[in-house]
Amino acid sequence: MGGKYATETLQADEGGIARAAAILREGGLVAVPTETVYGLAARADCDAAVARIYEAKGRPSFNPLIVHVSTIEQARRLAHFSAVAEALAEEHWPGPMTLVLPRREDAGLAAAVSARLPTIALRMPDHPVMRGVLQQAGAPIAAPSANRSGFISPTSAAHVLASLDGRIDAVLDGGECRAGLESTIVAVREDGVLEELRPGPVKVAPRDSSADGGGIEAPGQLASHYAPGKPVRLEAVDAQPDEFLIGFGAIAGDCTLSANGDLIEAASRLYACLHEGARSYKPRIAVAAVPHDGVGIAINDRLRRAATPSD
Repeated sequence: MGGKYATETLQADEGGIARAAAILREGGLVAVPTETVYGLAARADCDAAVARIYEAKGRPSFNPLIVHVSTIEQARRLAHFSAVAEALAEEHWPGPMTLVLPRREDAGLAAAVSARLPTIALRMPDHPVMRGVLQQAGAPIAAPSANRSGFISPTSAAHVLASLDGRIDAVLDGGECRAGLESTIVAVREDGVLEELRPGPVKVAPRDSSADGGGIEAPGQLASHYAPGKPVRLEAVDAQPDEFLIGFGAIAGDCTLSANGDLIEAASRLYACLHEGARSYKPRIAVAAVPHDGVGIAINDRLRRAATPSD
């Protein structure tokens, strides 16, 4: 599929949002900024459009997608909301929280969105551009990260084009993403228990969740993911001559997550630094230790997966 499409770059203004929504209504693919990372958007109610997401990303068919909605009413038409789920949505939507809930039989979504599981992953994004696209598209939007499957997530339009240029219809350039890490994913079980399937910017679930112990139920659970295409060494205190060093705090580097040790800044810069390391002439990447606390838990989750060799 490489080079099959002439990928447009659209400005994130009224005209660009309208053009992006029109492409989506016609079954096309558009990379759209959110507060977390850029998402590769397609109509979630169109089998052919959702199939194009999997094709463009090279994504395995067993890995489900997150469906983005513009209102809680729209979400209720797609999934069964318990009182616990309603409370979570009330507290965290719009925002970087994805809820995995029982899918309604009459949801009218493409089967591939859920990878044929009985659940659906739903999120209401908190980004004016994505919300504008959702409102004008007139349908729920499936939107995994806008990159080739398993590689570094994109936090800018340039990151999107680095791996998907010629494979999608358009990218809506809304600048740098604010949070820089994908949403927290929480499954709401029938007994009301919350299970964190992917750590992210929001902390709500117990840390003893068995997110890596079962099958793939949500994005970001593959052992090897977010990979820069080079070996990654974690908890480095300095760099070897052949390593690109990503620093943190007192450990300076070729690229620094946060010189002040600010975890929020580190989260927002993580993928930008990994992209820079991937482009470097040095064949290996080393990363300084990041505290395993707060959003640092999510940062370390992404780094651990980036450092895991693919099969």
